[in-house]
Amino acid sequence: MGSERDPVEEGATDSADLYDVATWENRSRLDWLSTGVYRGLHASTRVGLVVVALVILGVQFYLTGLAAVRDPIIGTLVLLSVVPAFALAAYIWYADVTTSEPLALLVGTFLLGVLFAGFAAIVNTIASVVTVVPVVGMALFFYLVVGPVEETVKWLAIRLYAFRDDRFDAVIDGAVYGAMAGLGFATIENAIYITQGIGQTSTIGSQAIAGATQTAASRLLAGPGHVIYSAFAGYYLGLAKFNRENAGPIVVKGLLIATFIHATYNTAVTYLPAIVDLAGLEISTGLAFLGFIAVYDGVFGYLLYRKIARYRSAYKQTDMGRRVSFEDADAESVERESE
Repeated sequence: MGSERDPVEEGATDSADLYDVATWENRSRLDWLSTGVYRGLHASTRVGLVVVALVILGVQFYLTGLAAVRDPIIGTLVLLSVVPAFALAAYIWYADVTTSEPLALLVGTFLLGVLFAGFAAIVNTIASVVTVVPVVGMALFFYLVVGPVEETVKWLAIRLYAFRDDRFDAVIDGAVYGAMAGLGFATIENAIYITQGIGQTSTIGSQAIAGATQTAASRLLAGPGHVIYSAFAGYYLGLAKFNRENAGPIVVKGLLIATFIHATYNTAVTYLPAIVDLAGLEISTGLAFLGFIAVYDGVFGYLLYRKIARYRSAYKQTDMGRRVSFEDADAESVERESE
C-alpha cells in the first residue's frame, strides 16, 4: 500500500507551513464555508432519501389496499405474520456478546427498513420486464433485480443511521442492525401482501378477512428469511467498519452472500410446484412449500448462528485475556507495594 501522505509533507520539517500546498485545514472563511456546504449537502442527501421514502409509503397507504392495516383485524394479522421474524431478530440481538445496542438505533433501523422498502418496490416493478424471457425469466429477475435491490435497500437502512453512530462499536453489531432492517422490510412486505386486493373500503367483509388470514399464515414463513439475509450483509458491513483498508470488497462480499441466498430462495419457491410435479412426489404443494422453507431457512440460519458463535468465542477469549492481564498487573502492583 502506498503512503497516505504527499512526498512534500513526508519530507518537510515539523515547522513547515504546508497549508493549501500539501495539507489542509479550516483557516479562512472560505474554508469554513466549504466545510459547511459539504456537511449540509451530506446531511440533506440522507434527509432527502428519508423524505422520498416517506412520500412513497404515503402513496402506498392512501392509493392502495395498504391503508387497510388501520383495521384492527388486518393490523393484528400483519403483526402476527412477523412474529417468527421478530423472534429471530431478538435472538440475534440476544446473541450479541458485546454491549447491548441502544433502543433508539434499533428502532431507527427498523423504521428505515420499513421506509426504504418502497424504493425496492418501484425498481422491482419497473424491471419486471425481465420476466418475459422464456423459462429462465423469473430466475433472472430474482438474481439480477429482486435480490440485489432488496438487499441493498436493507443494507442502506443500516448504513444511513446506525453505522454512523459511535455506539456501533463491534463487528457483530452489524448483524444485529441487519436483522432489524430485515424485520422492518419483512413487516411492510407482509402488510402489502396481506392487504392486496382489499382496496379502499370503509368496511372489510368476511371474505376479504379470510383471504388476508390465509395470506398472513403463508407470510409467517417468509419473514425470517429477510432477517437472515440482511443479518449476513450487516455482519460484513460491521467487518468493513473495522477494516477500512478493505471496506469496499468486504461490503460487496456481504451483499453478494445476502443476494445469492435471497434470490435462490425466491427462485426455488417459484419453481417448486413444477419440481414436485416433475419428481412425481405424492405430496401437496403446500406441504412441499413448508418443508422447503424449514430446511432452507434452517441451513442458512445455522450458518449465521455459526458465524455469530465464532465471534462470541473469539470475544470471550479476548476478554478473558484482558482479565488475566489485569489480574497479573494487579498482582505485580501488590507485590511492589509489599516490598
